[in-house]
Amino acid sequence: MYYISYTMALYFQVFIGQRRTVTVFESGRTPYNSSRLAILDEAGQFISSDNLMFNASDYGVGPKRRLTMDYDGILRLYSLNESSGFWELSWLPDGVDACLVHGLCGEYGVCTYKPQPTCACPHGFTRNDPSDGSKGCSPVFNLSHDSINSEFMELPNTDYYGYDLETYSPKVSFQECQKSCQNDTRCKGFGYTLDGLGHCFPKSLLLNGFSMPNTLQIMHMKIPKGFLSNEVLNGPVTYDLNCSAAQVVLQSSDVEVEKGNKNRYMDYLIGFVSSFAVIEAICIGLTWWYIFRKQAKEEFVNMGYIALAMGFKRFTYVELKKATNNFKQEIGKGGFGTVYKGVLDDERVVAVKRLDGVLQGDAEFWAEVSVIGNINHRNLVKLWGFCADNQHKLLVYEYLENGSLDKILFSDVELGLEQRYKIAVGTAKGLSYLHEECLEWVLHCDVKPQNILLDDQLEPKVADFGMSKLFTDIHGIKDMQGMGFSKARGTRGYMAPEWIMNLNIDSKADVYSYGIILLELLSGKSASILISALAKEYNECNQLVQFVTEKIKKEGLKQVIDPRLLPEFELKKLERLMKVALLCVHEDRNARPAMSKVVEILLENIE
Repeated sequence: MYYISYTMALYFQVFIGQRRTVTVFESGRTPYNSSRLAILDEAGQFISSDNLMFNASDYGVGPKRRLTMDYDGILRLYSLNESSGFWELSWLPDGVDACLVHGLCGEYGVCTYKPQPTCACPHGFTRNDPSDGSKGCSPVFNLSHDSINSEFMELPNTDYYGYDLETYSPKVSFQECQKSCQNDTRCKGFGYTLDGLGHCFPKSLLLNGFSMPNTLQIMHMKIPKGFLSNEVLNGPVTYDLNCSAAQVVLQSSDVEVEKGNKNRYMDYLIGFVSSFAVIEAICIGLTWWYIFRKQAKEEFVNMGYIALAMGFKRFTYVELKKATNNFKQEIGKGGFGTVYKGVLDDERVVAVKRLDGVLQGDAEFWAEVSVIGNINHRNLVKLWGFCADNQHKLLVYEYLENGSLDKILFSDVELGLEQRYKIAVGTAKGLSYLHEECLEWVLHCDVKPQNILLDDQLEPKVADFGMSKLFTDIHGIKDMQGMGFSKARGTRGYMAPEWIMNLNIDSKADVYSYGIILLELLSGKSASILISALAKEYNECNQLVQFVTEKIKKEGLKQVIDPRLLPEFELKKLERLMKVALLCVHEDRNARPAMSKVVEILLENIE
């Protein structure tokens, strides 16, 4: 059973009640406490403190479910289809109108249905960012707000909700409303209702625009005088919310037919050829529409997974190419791709991972990335955004100055026992969260020092979690004993024995890799380097494990410990770390502890 505390004050009333104003008392709250409580139980029933109730379409105990505020501002309930691995929609609020989501199309933008929610720019305006409708439109002319040099362009059945000036008034004539806006330099346009009540809505900003047949209002946008008479009004340039662009051109002309047989025959010929060309164009258009309709619909639904809140956004490839100075400064390289340092337009320093290999399709990629992006823990690297431009797949992470653990541990940098213990505990907490605490069960599958980053306080943050689910092999096979893997994933020296033996993979594979990292922290030796150095002497599963266990048996713990730790030799703490490490690298995975148990054991020593 999931208990949800949420502060979306009028969310359900706004969408279900079609923008009806609801008082705090009607929704079961008080002016002193606007929070609400809700429960989503295992059977898929939702009950909230303001008496809202609904059931999932697949009501009953069994499916895993998630209640998500999607990128378009609409709350949806999804259920996991175990056979396909996809989240399927199992509840949507009745009467939801996506175009009523505030700010969906940015400044001057207008949301329409064609048939999906589509962002349009009024005539004389252009898209600020072809890949992001929320960034709105800009005029191609210089806006003039004085009464002498301005006139108004009509947008039928259109409203820009909110931002009304204090000069708003009901029961006024159209002429009075127009004059009021024309003489006010702050006014960018006005709406005038067609319901006979004479409501005049002068606007200081043109945001939250939408156009629907049942909107009883005409929007009048202030433009430079003479602009409409100098150009043919071809209609708005529209942009699908899936970032594809199209231009709707409505043209009409009167053809003057001259008298005379010769001109008449020419007109007939032109008409026949034109009709044939129009029919051919319509057929081609319908064919392309039919081919891509299903794909576009799927992508639109899957984009609902993407949470743009908390700074998580979708970048364009051009943006990230600029931020990284054409991918100039490489700061890391791993099995999943190369990492570059970059600086965004808001001056945030980021790490941009350029993914290599054969990736999933865009819809699946967006869905998996949204899961990774919504995982938050102090010991996990935060994902800020992503890019999915055709073949370009990139992830944007927070940047950590001290880099990865291997660059410090296997260098001349002094790393004391307390710092190493802190790194061990923090890494264990991050993995424990992935395995047992977050809503999505996540296996890392490539735990190694290169994927443990350190901040300025040497606090560890696990990176590259969830990456395995973004990839598929060259044949598209995605299953290995039901765990979503078609081949062994990881790095030699850190891979658990079950990978090699083609056994089912679970969280104990990550536990094994963590145990290798503990042995590296204690011995100061790299597991990957020992693979080649000790290959002849130790031929079994892991050379570092063999090396440590045999050294301890023959010469004792002190002979295994990194010589740099000997000046601060604390036997009890070192013994505890070694005990945990050897438990984690046990060949029998059932004998390995869960990561939560590892955290518990290590924290006992600190307390």
